[in-house]
Amino acid sequence: MSTATGALVLFSGGQDSTTCLAWALARYPRVETIGFDYGQRHAIELAVRPVLLQKITALHPEWKTRLADDHMIDLGLISRISETALTRDVAIEMQDNGLPNTFVPGRNLLFMTVAATLAYRRGLDVLVGGMCETDFSGYPDCRDDTMKALQVALNLGMATRLKVETPLMWLDKAATWRLAQELGGTPLVDLIREDTHTCYLGERGAMHDWGHGCGTCPACELRARGYRQFAGQAA
Repeated sequence: MSTATGALVLFSGGQDSTTCLAWALARYPRVETIGFDYGQRHAIELAVRPVLLQKITALHPEWKTRLADDHMIDLGLISRISETALTRDVAIEMQDNGLPNTFVPGRNLLFMTVAATLAYRRGLDVLVGGMCETDFSGYPDCRDDTMKALQVALNLGMATRLKVETPLMWLDKAATWRLAQELGGTPLVDLIREDTHTCYLGERGAMHDWGHGCGTCPACELRARGYRQFAGQAA
């Protein structure tokens, strides 16, 4: 158990943030969650969040006592100033700058800043995010250096000692599935498979072995490949 007062988890309703939520619940005496409605194309993730928050507390008796308030923040301005495949109905493709057009400039920077502001008001001293530099789509705001620099800037700007935790930073997707297994066993793995949402196109559709989704977007392909590696190693 950490000596920290409590943690605020950036919780989207996806695989990574659900794994991070379980990670936080295993470590901190008080855990709150924050989600963002930014006009995302896959807004179905906002609908699955309450279900996940309810179901995850049934997996461990201590988790039910540790999980506290959820906060939903309207950041619709992101979609109004962005032209990306996550905020517009356009084909997913690579851009001339080498980044996929699913990259939403400034999104994670804004998320962390808003989360830090809320954590300050709520008396929480840890921010937990699912950023990952190992299996990611080339997003510069998912890099470890970005998160470390942001932690410094936030603490300087608010005169705090807030800690930014990114438990998935150096894990590939197969290792993320294994972490879920370690944290909550098969029930947590099944919860992530059945109830989280990752698909960039917002499709639930048929249930695959790795969960719901279109199966062809980059997020689905990454999740499916990781799950099959995990399942093969576990067999």
